[in-house]
Amino acid sequence: MVSEIRLFAERDFLEKAQHFNAVLSSRGVQSTIEEVEKLNARFFRHHPELALCVDQDGLWLCAQGMRMQPDWKAEVGRLKRASLKSEMIARACQLSEKPQLIDATAGLGHDSLLMAHLGANVTLVERHPILYTLLESTHQQASLDPFLKSIVARIQLVFSDSADYLKQCANQLVDADVVYLDPMFPQRDQNQNTIKKQAQVKKQMQLLHLLLPEDGEMDLGDELLALAQSVAKRVIVKRPRHAVYLNAQKPDHQWLGDACRFDAYFQTIVSE
Repeated sequence: MVSEIRLFAERDFLEKAQHFNAVLSSRGVQSTIEEVEKLNARFFRHHPELALCVDQDGLWLCAQGMRMQPDWKAEVGRLKRASLKSEMIARACQLSEKPQLIDATAGLGHDSLLMAHLGANVTLVERHPILYTLLESTHQQASLDPFLKSIVARIQLVFSDSADYLKQCANQLVDADVVYLDPMFPQRDQNQNTIKKQAQVKKQMQLLHLLLPEDGEMDLGDELLALAQSVAKRVIVKRPRHAVYLNAQKPDHQWLGDACRFDAYFQTIVSE
């Protein structure tokens, strides 16, 4: 996990950079602020190492000539087209019932944003301090947007390891209607004999893979499935269409799309 990182900012945004520097430090990440003349494409090409930058739109991750943030404003078009009937994720998570939902594999938060738009009250859990801070900055920026502000009001961010958070929920008898899992590295456990080599991941995922190297079974989410089942009435796992089952556990139901599927695990009610 990254414990030290450079933080670039133009002069006009040094105060904002100092704020992020303090926030990251409180979360165990030391950042060194460097003032730059201009954050432009040329600058990023000449600084290929993994770093952060700050501008009027908040905090960004940058590397290899690219930069990215969880850009929720860019999702507005998709949100406006989405409906409970058109989105497979809505049927899988029963979003028409406005569930209390835990997204235990936050990523860039795009699925959480969609689910909140369609009615869910979402708890978004992320353990990586830099990714969490990126999500926090994006959440704050989105709260100022006229269209997004009512949606992000239904998203609560939690800085925690998902396994620890789910164990805490179970110990405190906190129930959720749905736990949603979308493991970061599903391609590693696919059947390589039947799956063609995937195309290079999008820019945002390339940078996330630099920030979040595969470092153990938690990245596959196997341990999370059993923990989620102890908390929620319904656990929904997003998988590539031909990926193996999470934790080798056959789901109770599936929704199949062209590129992905949603596996459902339902809570068994024991009669006394």
